[in-house]
Amino acid sequence: MPTTADKRLCFKELHEAGCFVIPNPWNVGSALYLQGLGFPALASTSSGHAHSLGRPDGALSRDEVLAHYRALAEATEIPLNADFENGFAHEPDAVADNVRLCIDTGVAGLSIEDFTGDESAPLYDFDKAVARVRAARRAIDNSGAEVLLTGRAEGFLHGRPDLDDAIRRLSAFAEAGADCLYVPGIKTREQIEAVVKAVAPKPVNLLMSFAGGFTVAEIAAMGVRRISVGGTLARVAMDAFIKAATRIAKDGTFDSFTGVVSNAELNAFFAKAGQKH
Repeated sequence: MPTTADKRLCFKELHEAGCFVIPNPWNVGSALYLQGLGFPALASTSSGHAHSLGRPDGALSRDEVLAHYRALAEATEIPLNADFENGFAHEPDAVADNVRLCIDTGVAGLSIEDFTGDESAPLYDFDKAVARVRAARRAIDNSGAEVLLTGRAEGFLHGRPDLDDAIRRLSAFAEAGADCLYVPGIKTREQIEAVVKAVAPKPVNLLMSFAGGFTVAEIAAMGVRRISVGGTLARVAMDAFIKAATRIAKDGTFDSFTGVVSNAELNAFFAKAGQKH
């Protein structure tokens, strides 16, 4: 079983060249299955985790989320990146305190957003957003842990689709110590290539929930280093469940069960996965 330090080193190396997909599990079972498919790293999903507990995205407490990261990190052998939302705090010093707690869960990376949580004023002002990233960087450096920091510009997700502003923020986040940069919600080739060029040589994460239609090879050719899917895999699972349950409730039919993975197959997979721990 790799150590936490091993996983953190591996995660940093993944960002140095090439392009990789980092899918987003929402519980230990989905994490283990994604690991079994050969993905080199995983990332948490705040929405997928919240929905699995019957809660809306953003409604979980800091401590609930930290416990989730710890469970995923301890169950898997590959690096885990934490979707640490806005750091569960507004002020930079409080963000730093929470980042230290996040590091202690065993994650290999974490991201900090510039979303305030208030849709009427969704983004922290520029200087405060940068100060929050700088505080997260300071907390990581002071911990001595080789944890990779991702800075996120959230305007495209919250009614502020201004690419120039997003690039300005990402450039400042990079100067403040972010190792990887991320604008969830961009989806065109022009947007993606503009972000990659603006923050080069720092690596860029692309969220494929919005940038549909591109292959991994095409995204790699644009210069993207890391591809995530956010809560989409969790929604795929929920969508299949909703459709099957709705057919039973409305039509009294069970034909949606045809061809699904068997209990025996899942038992065999998880029995083998469990032997590694």
